[in-house]
This record gives sequence, structure tokens and C-alpha cells, in this order.
Amino acid sequence: MHTRAEPPAQRVSAEPATEFESFVAARSGALFGTAVLLTGDRHVAEDLLQTALAKSWLSWRRITGDPEAYVRRVLVNTYISMWRRKWNGETPTATLPEPASPAGPDPAARQDLVAALHRLPKRQRAVLVLRYLEDLGEREVAALLGCSVGTVKSQASRALARLAADTRLREDHR
Repeated sequence: MHTRAEPPAQRVSAEPATEFESFVAARSGALFGTAVLLTGDRHVAEDLLQTALAKSWLSWRRITGDPEAYVRRVLVNTYISMWRRKWNGETPTATLPEPASPAGPDPAARQDLVAALHRLPKRQRAVLVLRYLEDLGEREVAALLGCSVGTVKSQASRALARLAADTRLREDHR
């Protein structure tokens, strides 16, 4: 005989703070274990769990049924957000890169770079100057030039490729 699944039980509590504290006391150990497995680091897991619990507290009154599933989802989503934001492009090394010249950049190299910039189409030049020399974000450059962010990205890519292929730039400055 087939029976209908019961809807999740409604949590009824006069004092949400007390209920939340009881939940944290009862389930934080298991949630911490999940956080450790996600992060691989106990200290990062502590931060992750604390952030997830703080986010869950903000929505605590609206959670229906068993709150653990909700809190676990917040925990995982918070971990994914942390992972997406983390940039692993740099790694520490034992040796430092060579220091910059105390006299500053080579004036001849600077002149060659300026000349190479002027050989670019105007839009590509504008994108490079605004994006890399003026240090504006892609959205800011797009707004200034009246184009899409995708156009800024493609123009920057093409311009950098042209500069890299410019033989007059590479002849004297290897």
C-alpha cells in the first residue's frame, strides 16, 4: 500500500534564539566535520562554519522543517563562494624576482612602448590605456567607451596580442 509522504514538520518555538542555540549545541560537531572535509583545514573550516551559522541565523525564523538541511546547504554554498573568490595564481618561491632598476624604467623602452601603442587601432589603444595604465575596471572602461564588457575584453586581448607580436618592440629589449 502506498502512503503519501508527510510534509516536513513545522518548527514551533516562542524563542528563536534559544532554539538556534540548542541547534548549534547539538549539530555543530557534525557540521564542523563536514566543513573540515570540504576545506581540508581545521582553521578554515571553523571560519566556514561560523560564517554559515551566522548566515543561517539571519534566516532562522523562516526555516521550516528540519533546519540541518538548510544549514548544510548554506555551508556548502558558502564554501563554493569562498573557493570561487580564492585566486591561486601566485605561489611563494624561495628566490625573489630581480629588483627594479633604481633609475626607473629604461627611457628607450618607454618610447618604444608608446610608439607601439600608437600603432594600435584607436579603440584597442584606448582600452589598454584605460584598463592597464589608468587601472580602471572592465565595467568602467566599457561605460566610458560606450561598449559592452565583452568588447573591452576582446579589444584588450587583441591589443595585447598585437603588442606581443610587434617585432619593433622585441628587437632591442630582450
